[in-house]
Parts: sequence; C-alpha cells; structure tokens
Amino acid sequence: MTQPDSTQPAEVTALPRQQRTRQRRDDIVANAANIFAREGYSNVGMRDIADAVGIKGASLYHHFPSKEDILFAICLTVTQEPAEENLPLLDAAGTPTERLSSLVRAHLVHLNRRRVEYIVGLHELASLTPEHRTVIEDYRRQYQRRVRDVITAGMRSGEFTVPDARLASFALTDMLNGISNWFHDGGELSIEDVADGYVELAVHRILGATHDD
Repeated sequence: MTQPDSTQPAEVTALPRQQRTRQRRDDIVANAANIFAREGYSNVGMRDIADAVGIKGASLYHHFPSKEDILFAICLTVTQEPAEENLPLLDAAGTPTERLSSLVRAHLVHLNRRRVEYIVGLHELASLTPEHRTVIEDYRRQYQRRVRDVITAGMRSGEFTVPDARLASFALTDMLNGISNWFHDGGELSIEDVADGYVELAVHRILGATHDD
C-alpha cells in the first residue's frame, strides 16, 4: 500500500490523486516562472526548479519531461487559460460594449494573477520548440481575432467610432497587457480600480462607446 508523501501537508495528501497531481503541476509551473523571471530561462536547470518546489529531481521529471515543457506550460497559462476563461464573455448576452467591457475587466484580473508568467512568456517565447511556439501563437491569434470581431460588431451597430477594427484590437490588447510593466498589488490602486479606469479609457474613449443614461 502506498504511503502518503510525508513532505506534503495532510490536507494535500487527502486530495484525490488526480487533483494532487494537478496541484503539484501548478506548483511547479508557478515556482519555475518565478525562477525564470529572476534568473533567466537559460540560467536555470531542472535541479533548481525541483529544489524550489521541494521535490526530488525524479519526481519533477514525472510531471514534466524537460525544462522546455515547463516553459510551455507557463506560456499556456497566459494564452490558453485566458482564451478558455475570458473569451466566453464575448459570447454572452449583451451589446458589444457590454461584452467587451466584461472582457477588459476579466483580462486585467487574469493578467494580474499571472503577471510573472506573462513576463516570462513574453521574454522567453523564442526558447520554445517551433511546435510549441505555434500552439502559443495560435491561441494569441484566436484571442486577438475574437476581440476584433466584437469591435467590428460594435462598429456595425454604431456603438464604436473607430475606423479600423484590426488596428483597434491590437491597440486594446497592447494597452491591457501593458499593466504587467507597472501594476503591483498593494499600491494606491486596486486591480478593480484599474479595471474600471481601463473600461472607461479603452471602451468609451478609444473605441468611442457612449454611456447609457
């Protein structure tokens, strides 16, 4: 009979095996992202990551066969994850203004939660294999395309006044992603304050949506 891992808290070992595995993978990805951001991807080895997580090297290889696979998992947290979590907001009921405003808020909250992962993905994308890089770029294009489609719908309905939906979609996503350069929890503004301000700036001022009376 397999004994629980004594290095893990009791509440962790009590979880179903699949959930424990997922939690361990998440811990590896989060710790690796912090090390990559601090030391640089090329300067970090699998042993460094295993030590940071508090597991043996063999256990690390059980979850990820290579360091590049860990980097790929990090990049997925800021491409696949927001596509799955945020894009359904664009399919919800409501006007293009309402749906895009919801996406702006969700995008900023997610980016703040995954800020370190986003920075690593931004700077270390070239270290991925061509196959993995293609997957990441496909998710980015999908996200960009969906934002552009809603802007186009808003232009057709007369809600948005911008002349070029494609250019506006790039400007919008670049503006949202830019908070990773300056926003930190514990500052004068909360992420909710920033989200409120960005909805006003991006949706109402840049895209030209009017406020409902």
